[in-house]
Amino acid sequence: MAKDVLCAVNSCTYWEEENRCKAESIFVAYHAAKQPTEPEETDCKTFKRK
Repeated sequence: MAKDVLCAVNSCTYWEEENRCKAESIFVAYHAAKQPTEPEETDCKTFKRK
């Protein structure tokens, strides 16, 4: 499991300085009916607005 997860979305509750993610777990899903092949085809479902 990755221990250093980076995230630039500073409007998220789990965002910390230096773009660190402090969530205990991360859930990334795809938003299309197919398996993603590009980063833009994914969504972070862990996001929680500050």
